[in-house]
Amino acid sequence: MDEIINWLMRDEQKDLFEFLVAMVMNLLFLALSALLLWPLGSLSLLFSLAKGYVVLWSIIFVSAWLLHLFQRFFRMNLYDRANAYIFSTLAVSTVLQIGWAAFAALAVSTGAAGSPIWLTVILYLLGGLSCLVAYYDVSSFYHGGLYRLFSLPLNLISFLIFSGWPAIGSLFFGWFFQLF
Repeated sequence: MDEIINWLMRDEQKDLFEFLVAMVMNLLFLALSALLLWPLGSLSLLFSLAKGYVVLWSIIFVSAWLLHLFQRFFRMNLYDRANAYIFSTLAVSTVLQIGWAAFAALAVSTGAAGSPIWLTVILYLLGGLSCLVAYYDVSSFYHGGLYRLFSLPLNLISFLIFSGWPAIGSLFFGWFFQLF
C-alpha cells in the first residue's frame, strides 16, 4: 500500500492523483448527502445531483478531448501561443463551472418547492457544496492557477445568481438539461 501511495504522490502522477481525489470527493459528497437527505425525505435531489455528476464527468472528458484537438489543430501551447492557450482553456472551464451552478440551482429550486424554510436553507447549502465539489471535478482537468483562482468564485457567484433567478439558468442551460 505504501508503494501505491508513494507512486501516486510523484509529480508525474499529479493528474491521476487529482482525478482520484475528485472522484472520491464526489462519492463522499453523495454518500453524506444521502445520509442527510434520507431522513428529510428529499432523496429526489440526491438522485438529480448523482445524475448531474455523471453527466458533468462525461462532459468534462469530452470537452477536454475536444479542447485538446482544437488547441492542437491551431497549434496553441504555452510556448508559441500562450494567451490563446490559456484563454481557450479558461473559457471551457468557466462554461463548465457556470453550467454546473445553473444545474445545481435549478435542481435545488425544484427540490425545495413547497418545503419549509429550514429545509430550503439546508437544500441550498447542499447545492452550494455541490458547486464546490464540481469545482474540484473541473479543476482535476484544468488545474492551472489562473483557472482555479477564477473558477471557484465564479461558480459560487453563479450559483447565488441562478438561485435567486432560476429563469436565467433555465434560459442559458435549460435546453441542455432537457436532453438528460
